[in-house]
Amino acid sequence: MSTDLFIISGRSGSGKTTALKTLEDNGYKCLDNFPVNLLEMLIEQNLKRSDSKSNAYAVCADSRSESIELLPEVLEASSEQGVDVTLIYLDAQSPTLVKRFSETRRKHPLTSPEIDLREAVNLEAKYLESIAELADLTIDTTSLTSRDLEAQIREFITSSKESSPINLVFRSFGFKRGVPIDADFVFDVRCLSNPRWEKGLEALTGLDDETKKYLDGLPMVNDLYNDIRLFLSKWIPECEKNSKIYLTLAIGCTGGQHRSVYMAERLAKFFRESYAVVQVRHRELKEFL
Repeated sequence: MSTDLFIISGRSGSGKTTALKTLEDNGYKCLDNFPVNLLEMLIEQNLKRSDSKSNAYAVCADSRSESIELLPEVLEASSEQGVDVTLIYLDAQSPTLVKRFSETRRKHPLTSPEIDLREAVNLEAKYLESIAELADLTIDTTSLTSRDLEAQIREFITSSKESSPINLVFRSFGFKRGVPIDADFVFDVRCLSNPRWEKGLEALTGLDDETKKYLDGLPMVNDLYNDIRLFLSKWIPECEKNSKIYLTLAIGCTGGQHRSVYMAERLAKFFRESYAVVQVRHRELKEFL
């Protein structure tokens, strides 16, 4: 089923304007800084009609929006009315958001004579905490370019129309750069032997055959792979039962170059046998490829 209404939310500077523009380019009627107390009217007058599929909307509702605290109630009411609403929450690490505002010289909506930029960024996270918990999809834009974000939004629009009830993203990362904000499950594979210290493997990645062969030969690697595989085989269906449509499974090692990349690829290969939409993202590999 196609989404009738996309709601874009998240902290200021996280890429909401880019997300909204991408939805507009894909045929959605877009409204920025939309008052939440008017959402019910939008749904009632434009999305419950028989021709609603031709009137799909996307709105941005965030800390600037009037009555943002009403959003949980509106989401519950829309579900009862049979309107398909998807909430996308964008975020990034606080230092990244501060840097973006400093570079663009934009004014943060929560700054004041008493609240500086860093305080405003952290205050907004608390202000939107209850909204973030309701998100169908959370995207960490810390290391994403505008084009990267556009691509992810387009992929999500397409995959949400697929027959598969849930979309899986296996994301490798390095703990030294922080855990991805959008992770639903986090698996730590730093206990495994690090190929970085093996002669000839230090400059390679988990995508290279030599690295795969080395890790395939370690019993502990296979044990951990099987444990994670069995865990996910049990709990992904439970997420489906709770109407989760996008699940990010983060696999981390120290640098995000070898072990996490290998494990993310191996797990994705297994789950592609059961799920129609399985994607793999390697957060730290841009500097190696």
